[in-house]
Amino acid sequence: MAAPRVRVDLKGAVATLTLDRPRARNPIDENMASQLRDACSGLSSDNSVRVVVLTGAGDVFYAGVEFAGRYRSGTPTKTLPQSFTVAEHIAAIPKPVVAAINGDAMDQGLELAMACDLRIASEHARMGLTQLAHGTMPRDGGTQRLPRLVGRARALEMLLTARVVNASDALRIGLVNEVAAEGRAVELSHELAAAIAGLAPIATRYLKEAVLKGLDMPLDQGLRLEADLSILLHSTADRAEGLRSFVERRPAAFRGK
Repeated sequence: MAAPRVRVDLKGAVATLTLDRPRARNPIDENMASQLRDACSGLSSDNSVRVVVLTGAGDVFYAGVEFAGRYRSGTPTKTLPQSFTVAEHIAAIPKPVVAAINGDAMDQGLELAMACDLRIASEHARMGLTQLAHGTMPRDGGTQRLPRLVGRARALEMLLTARVVNASDALRIGLVNEVAAEGRAVELSHELAAAIAGLAPIATRYLKEAVLKGLDMPLDQGLRLEADLSILLHSTADRAEGLRSFVERRPAAFRGK
């Protein structure tokens, strides 16, 4: 049985998903990729989980060597890249996912962080997609998600020059949402996750769906999707609770029903 390389911790409605290979600086290998895919699937179907926080063990998010073990006796292993692809499984979690970038997030590490919905980075974290400097290119969503976050021109600059940015520059260009003082990225991510978890969970999932799917639709189709999802909420107990709590001037107690 493969050694655990992904840790899942639950606290209330918030699940923390930790890349747990700190001595190697948390690189994805085949076992870790498989465990991460399974963890994402489990969190997606667990109705008690409303928000997920993704982070790395130790003092980095993910700054290890890409494709750990891809060379055997000096020969590239052609079948490994697809088995290492995991960012799409993070992106497929229907609940909000917050990346707590507690240290460097390089190459596939940044691709995983970009698959999350929100990103909080430590002030000393560095981020970059440097694959071109090693004769390869991003293969876990980097070429697609980076332009959507920072714009085409900035994305091409980072990709074509293998540029590494610091946390303040990442905030300036829109790559991260917030910069935390050293040692506080995980704490602030959990505070943000707890705040989101206190809101209506069904509406939260629908809102994420409307935004992410709408980005790939013409505006009129996106507006119809928004309207359809809003109508679906009318039949939920959470919507009724939201209205009652407003009238009664008290905090809402959403149950996800």
